Amino acid sequence: MAEKLYDVTALGELLVDFVEYGNSDQGNMTYEANPGGAPCNVLALLTKLGRKTAFLGKVGNDIFGRMLKGRAGGQGIDLSSLLMDSEVRTTLAFVEKLPNGDRDFSFYRNPGADIMLTREEVIANRDKIENAKIFHFGSLSMTDQPIEDATVEALSIARESGCLISFDPNLRPPLWRSQETAKEKIAFGLGKCDILKISDNEITFMTGDTDLDLGVRKIIDQYRIPLVLATYGKDGAKAYLNGKEAFEPGFVNPATIETTGAGDTFCGSALHYVLRYGLDGLDEAKLHEMLVFANAAASLVTTRKGALCVMPSPKEIEDYIAASGR
Repeated sequence: MAEKLYDVTALGELLVDFVEYGNSDQGNMTYEANPGGAPCNVLALLTKLGRKTAFLGKVGNDIFGRMLKGRAGGQGIDLSSLLMDSEVRTTLAFVEKLPNGDRDFSFYRNPGADIMLTREEVIANRDKIENAKIFHFGSLSMTDQPIEDATVEALSIARESGCLISFDPNLRPPLWRSQETAKEKIAFGLGKCDILKISDNEITFMTGDTDLDLGVRKIIDQYRIPLVLATYGKDGAKAYLNGKEAFEPGFVNPATIETTGAGDTFCGSALHYVLRYGLDGLDEAKLHEMLVFANAAASLVTTRKGALCVMPSPKEIEDYIAASGR
């Protein structure tokens, strides 16, 4: 892979995840304001693994935006292209843990500062994309204008610059005008990427198949994506790479608090392996090694409050794997 300044540059949302943590003495629900946003979570894990990362996005010039800039920057992510909007406030997400372990989200983003990133602002900061080995994005930067046009421009720059393109649909139904629009925009992302991280519910959403292996094969056949990483939560993950396949079960941890950021941690771990070996250097044995590492990292982050600021270190991940006997 060509020598560039950044290993991974990501574009998209940097926001605050308010996660419920019990009740106050007065019986009121209490929430903790955790820095979040899927693209920056991915970058935070990568920086913990020693990778150089940069983020392109927008937050409000408000109490939450300033907090996010300080906390995300403190993780080592290059935020010199993080823009501050004085007119629109930082996006907020309230996360509810459901009895079955799933999550529900209530977003305050109508509008939110992240969707106000413009095509012109991407062009002005194009060096962050041009100087990256991998460009990473998700579907939430295509829910609204002007960030949709900004994302299209960023993808054009990334392709012209020889970046590998990584995509995580990160489906959040409440943020889309309709399911049809969500499918259309996710399909656009599928058609642009070299690396796809997709969850079980997203496979079914895009293909209609509850047979997940069949669904992934349909996606690969239609979009010709070289590396597809299908995640099944606690049940593990499977990798498909140019005809090679590998599956590894997940790590179930009784200390799990909530799963916000687990998929992003997995994605960052997988990109770390792509950077280390290149797509052509990932043989079947390395795919298995990558999945074990990524599953372990994702499991660890579920035992912590938040994600962006509490990513596990390489030693923590390796020790966790060793303790499991894997």
